[in-house]
Amino acid sequence: MTTPRDLMITAMDVAPSPPVAGELSLALAGAELIDLLAAEAIRLEDDRIVPAHRPALADRLLDQATTSLAREAPYESVADWLWRRGRGLAPAYLAALEADGQLTRRRRRGLPFRTGRMVPVDSPDRRRAADRWASHEPVLTALATAVGIPARDKGDTGDRRAEEAPGVPDDAVETVLVAVNEALIELEAVRQRRSIEQAAFDNIWRGN
Repeated sequence: MTTPRDLMITAMDVAPSPPVAGELSLALAGAELIDLLAAEAIRLEDDRIVPAHRPALADRLLDQATTSLAREAPYESVADWLWRRGRGLAPAYLAALEADGQLTRRRRRGLPFRTGRMVPVDSPDRRRAADRWASHEPVLTALATAVGIPARDKGDTGDRRAEEAPGVPDDAVETVLVAVNEALIELEAVRQRRSIEQAAFDNIWRGN
């Protein structure tokens, strides 16, 4: 499993309601960068993504992310990557998990022929994501809380790993996490501006 898949499973398993696809897509793009950093497929020079070797990656979407890297200077900034790579990424991961048999539709109580939202099946992948979440693993926690998934109180886990969880691993990962949060703020600002513009247009149309 990968951090993007763990994030997607956590979003479906833990969030009271599914995060908005746009926000989740940006966070998934950031999660991909963090995994590529861990695989030493990239390094960061300031905020620029510099490709390194081309590792063999079992995950199709993560391998796709590697092949889509800009490989000539001045390279791509982390922010530009998030917006480009993040376009439609949440539905892509949802489809990948469904194709791999990792998801099922929840049956609605009392309505045997009606189905609800997609939820993860009980599997080693789901348990791995749940372990990362329960132990307050810093990267997954940061990405999940950024898209509005409320973090669990460490006191509720009954697990000392929560108290011992280290901080964000290094400066490069911190750079990615900061960029994700900034992109989410920008996305919200764009939505608010469009909402205000639409309201103004509606007022003009009604003659107000």
